[in-house]
Amino acid sequence: MTEKLFNIGKIVNTHGIRGEVKVLRISDFEERFAVGETVYIVKDKNQPVKLLIDAHRSHKGFDLIRFEGYHTINDVEHFKEAQLKISEEQLTELDENEFYYHEIIGCEVFTNNKEKLGTIKEILSPGANDVWVIKPLKGKDILIPYIGEIVKEIDVEGKRIVIEPMEGLLD
Repeated sequence: MTEKLFNIGKIVNTHGIRGEVKVLRISDFEERFAVGETVYIVKDKNQPVKLLIDAHRSHKGFDLIRFEGYHTINDVEHFKEAQLKISEEQLTELDENEFYYHEIIGCEVFTNNKEKLGTIKEILSPGANDVWVIKPLKGKDILIPYIGEIVKEIDVEGKRIVIEPMEGLLD
């Protein structure tokens, strides 16, 4: 399979004995986990396994999912720590000023004074807004909240982001 796949979550554990897996979601789209949706499981460097969701519910901040044909804990035990992905054609059209994580990760970040801060290595979703984790040229990671007062310019084609750091943000 040469098709490009995109992360929507990670299977962190099994749940119960009836084949459910516990998923830590990294997608804002609830419909990704709807019954009847196709997902791909990728573990280590193995080939993606195409699966159909036949049950979904939310429980304590996680998505609990069961796949068609996988109805016991033994069927899904080996999925632990695997990435849950979707194909490129499953991507949803976004509104203006909305971005997929894969478009933001890898962008270089500059201040409005043209000082290069580093490259975005991951995105955290702790609550009200996302937090971008920047790997600086040296030193410890920099955390930038994705809010309009700070993020001034996003050029996903040019892989470049300009921020206006508020006082204390870069200390």
